[in-house]
Amino acid sequence: MSKYYYAQSVSRVAEVTGVVISDGLSAQQAARRAREHGNNELPREKSFSALKLLASQFRSILIYILLVAAAISFLLQDIIDAWVILAAVVLNVVVGFIQEFRAQKSLEKLRNVVTQYAEVRREGQERKVEAKELVPGDIVFLRSGNKVPADIRIVTADDLRIDEASLTGESVPVRKTAEVLPNAVVLAEQRNMAFMGTTIVAGTGLGIVVAIGKETQLGHIAELIRTMKEEDTPLQKKLGSFAKVLGLVIVGIAAVIFVAGILLGYSFEEMFMTAVALAVAAVPEGLVVVVTVILAIGMQRILKQKSLVRKLVAAETLGSTTVICTDKTGTLTEGEMRVVRIITHANNLDTVRASISDLSGEAAKSYFFALIIGVLASDAFIENPDEALEHRNIIGLPTEKALVLLASQAGINIRKMRRENPRREVIPFSSARKYMATLHENRAQERILYYKGAPEILLRAATKIDLDGKIIQLDSKKREALKREYEKLSAEGLRILALGFKKVDAGFQNIQERTDVLQDLVFVGFAGIKDPLRKEARETIERCLEAGIHPVMITGDHRLTAKAIAAELNLPHEDRNIIEGKELERLNEKELKERIAEISVYARVNPNDKLRIIDAWQSRGQVVAMTGDGVNDAPALKSADIGVALGSGTDVAKETADIVLLDNNFKTIVYSVQEGRTIYENIKKVILYLMSDSFTEMVIISLAILFRWELPLLAAQILWINLITDGFPNIALTLEPGEKDIMQQQPVSPKAKMVDTEMKLIIGIVSLLTGVMALCIYYFTLKATGDIEKARTMTFVAVAIDSLLYVFSCRSMRYSIWHRETFLNKYLLFAVMMGFGLQLVAVYVPFFQKIFHGVPLNLFDWVIVLTVGVASVFVIEIIKWFFIVWNKRMLRRRVA
Repeated sequence: MSKYYYAQSVSRVAEVTGVVISDGLSAQQAARRAREHGNNELPREKSFSALKLLASQFRSILIYILLVAAAISFLLQDIIDAWVILAAVVLNVVVGFIQEFRAQKSLEKLRNVVTQYAEVRREGQERKVEAKELVPGDIVFLRSGNKVPADIRIVTADDLRIDEASLTGESVPVRKTAEVLPNAVVLAEQRNMAFMGTTIVAGTGLGIVVAIGKETQLGHIAELIRTMKEEDTPLQKKLGSFAKVLGLVIVGIAAVIFVAGILLGYSFEEMFMTAVALAVAAVPEGLVVVVTVILAIGMQRILKQKSLVRKLVAAETLGSTTVICTDKTGTLTEGEMRVVRIITHANNLDTVRASISDLSGEAAKSYFFALIIGVLASDAFIENPDEALEHRNIIGLPTEKALVLLASQAGINIRKMRRENPRREVIPFSSARKYMATLHENRAQERILYYKGAPEILLRAATKIDLDGKIIQLDSKKREALKREYEKLSAEGLRILALGFKKVDAGFQNIQERTDVLQDLVFVGFAGIKDPLRKEARETIERCLEAGIHPVMITGDHRLTAKAIAAELNLPHEDRNIIEGKELERLNEKELKERIAEISVYARVNPNDKLRIIDAWQSRGQVVAMTGDGVNDAPALKSADIGVALGSGTDVAKETADIVLLDNNFKTIVYSVQEGRTIYENIKKVILYLMSDSFTEMVIISLAILFRWELPLLAAQILWINLITDGFPNIALTLEPGEKDIMQQQPVSPKAKMVDTEMKLIIGIVSLLTGVMALCIYYFTLKATGDIEKARTMTFVAVAIDSLLYVFSCRSMRYSIWHRETFLNKYLLFAVMMGFGLQLVAVYVPFFQKIFHGVPLNLFDWVIVLTVGVASVFVIEIIKWFFIVWNKRMLRRRVA
């Protein structure tokens, strides 16, 4: 393991790994170690299997109920019923499989499939090998732009800087060294180690491979992810609970009917067949299919907003989200450093709201000079300077890229500027020096030192100030004013760089060895740099708060910077609302749980702390969404109820997450939450609609048996209503758009039941009312005509038409039918018309008359049927009105 190599000298590490640094490994040694240690590859889940994905679609209690119902139907010789039920199962499985298969394929396209290579020294020669062929003891060359291919103990480092954000969360590249470090250093402080998966952003180096594959730090995280248990989503739990209750209710009612029939003198065989048939008829065959369709449609809607949902059930879980923990960089912010302020002797230019044209001619001189210094004292460069400005790709460190970008936007020809002022020497930036100096020679053969660095360092060394091209003395009063200015900007969350210069004589050289380099500077200005907020970030945070969601910002920035950003976002930013990593470490689990609700900002935290934050929220019964992009974020993404990976993140993060943000935008998360709520609401609407229908049929059959009547509905008629007449409105409800105020509602509690008290009452009253009305129609028709086929046809049509009308009441539980736009869901209108048309076919087409044993109805019959349907809708609306008033009254009491 690479855990202790940072505490050992280079010679000791070479001895332990059995390599001579000047020669590297021999071919025989490399081959033997390859057999011993295997390939340099991370442990990963078994490759994507379409067969396993298909099998996973059957893991649902509702599916099990349908399969049992189909089996019983086969035993009872109800072949048509059995095949119809199996068709519903197959349809559900196919829809779910197609959606999740597409998501997996989309994810695979996001992966980087380019083969990674490493440059090594073997048998005294530099060679290029595939990274997976590396073995412990290999001598590896580290060069700017490459990814670190294994865990490596650094042997030499020449201005070597590595971006370790994907592993440690530290946004600033780490300057590496070959020095021995103390034993008690954390991963982020192991500056003599280079870790697999990180990126070299500057400099060169040489190192010894000390760990490969699963033995690397990256490998340990990958192994942890594999062993973590995946919990069921709230929807899976609620549907599972609902299915169990539904199964018990159906079996219970069937048992009561069976016993009642025996007591009333019916034969055992007849009542057993009737009870089983009744139970099968009560199973809402379309429910499983429709839930899958709702989730699939939700996935597609979310995808249009640049968010890829990898698992169907995850789409609904978003609607239950109560806490969103989000990284700052790239999600709330643009993800790129920008110069937002340039401060010279008398001007403070906000580069976001203003431009160079807003300055007078003389005032612009110092501004331009500050930009030129920023360019010359930087290593960043434009890779494609001939392209249009918006397409230019800048390579380099984040702050230097920001300086070069602003200079380019101001019209400075950077390539020409550097050609006319060639660099002769450089003092690279270091955390000890806190400045960078470059020595240049212009066309007049003058030598000039340009500086950029910490404001306290350069301002202290400055004795003069540039006044629009005139050099004057920098007095103590002006120095204090400049100091107050940069301290104020620092408190606002800006990273401040001071810019200055000094003319030197022609023989000035060897600047790294001189002691007078940092003396008698001319101060030119400050550059205020930050990663600006996305334009919509503040508004999106407000939407979260309005929706009852607690947004939490997690950043690697210092406390003051984090506080300034929180204030800009309108997040709570008092001292009690912000906690730093060191303070978080001192809190035990109980203390963190008690404080967690008031903390909105985490500053300077380790990515490993994300797991503690998630656990603390979940222990309070909250549903947590967590964003992440690095390998080190993967355990937290898996532990969260909803893991949200950034599209620009690592493959490990994307493979672990439930959702991948293709645009890295926090707004997209909130839109996904809104869609998740719509999904949940639509599932409830479908359950209300289908269960009312199924229990209506149970009421009719049950009461008929108790009254010793012939059955008012035949099995074929029940199946036609459930799957054909109601099928189109049922599917149309899946396309129901979300209600306008859905994000003003509180999140759905994970403990809330899928079928709440309001729904139970409506289902019960509607089923009983509709069932009794249908039986009355059956009874009076039979008494008036003596025609059993006419009576059954009237009952058949009454139940079908009733369900086609009260579907409009099912569109909303918070608004009456008169306050919901009738034509908002055009698919539903078309579906109801189709339902009416198909019912006419069932009644008047001779072929179907034979199947259903039906007869044609006259105009008076239709008036009776439609009257009963309209009456049912009025009763449902009265019940809804009662609950709407009740809920508003309870809400006012809570607010008071």
